[in-house]
Amino acid sequence: MTVPRDATSAPLAPVIATLCAIEERHGGAPVHGLARGLTAVDPRDWSPAADLVSGRRIPEFLDAAKQRWNAQPHAAAALAWKCYTYWSALPALVGFAGSRRVPLPDPGAVLVRFATTQPFLTMALRRPTVAVLATDPIARSGDPDILVCRDDAELLGHLRRVLIDEHLTPLMERLRGDVHIGKRPLWGSLASSAAHALSRTADAIWPVWPPVTGAAGQGCARRAEPAPLIELIEEVLGALGVGDLVTLDTDPQTGALSIQRRTCCLAFTLPTPKVCSGCCIR
Repeated sequence: MTVPRDATSAPLAPVIATLCAIEERHGGAPVHGLARGLTAVDPRDWSPAADLVSGRRIPEFLDAAKQRWNAQPHAAAALAWKCYTYWSALPALVGFAGSRRVPLPDPGAVLVRFATTQPFLTMALRRPTVAVLATDPIARSGDPDILVCRDDAELLGHLRRVLIDEHLTPLMERLRGDVHIGKRPLWGSLASSAAHALSRTADAIWPVWPPVTGAAGQGCARRAEPAPLIELIEEVLGALGVGDLVTLDTDPQTGALSIQRRTCCLAFTLPTPKVCSGCCIR
């Protein structure tokens, strides 16, 4: 990841800085599905997520997933969805936790590429609306792509509207029109993805950006501890409507956060079965 040169005015600069901190602490895997700097160098090489949400590219998407994992159609769809929810939500979740700047993943503002090899999915952003608090200096910039919010609840309300209502829900219905798979395990993947994304954000070095005055800076001036981190994750998952699909706890041996799914992503059905560390079938 690279922070824009004009970092004081770029709305996404704090988000990119947090992603850089995650990469520095955890390596490239947690961010390798995002374009460098969150920007597509040549948008012609990408497709808008709207083409998936509309159903136009769903057959190609599912076929690529079947080849990538050599899986049955329902398992391939579940694993493709698991990837999709993590990468499509990651910039917004990182933005909320790290700086209270939330790039809203509108299907028209998200660009995607998918392949039959690793990484299966890569995403970029194209002029997203960025939701910020009124205390953020950029709120007074007059930028038409800045959405000013009163508080965290309103920020998360806009995230739920765009991510869940306008993006993932219609995409899920398109997928379920092609393969037989329940809603609960699919939403469980979003819950798990969001919890892990927020945990990695908290575990990176905070603050990675000078905190703005007021609520936007609260909680970001030090490394998160498990208890306040659990509260943060519960707040976000509750706002997204998936709070009952993971169990959060503190590992008594290490004191680290434990994230346990209450549903399964179906990776155990692969030709070489995989059971994820937080899977409910363990």
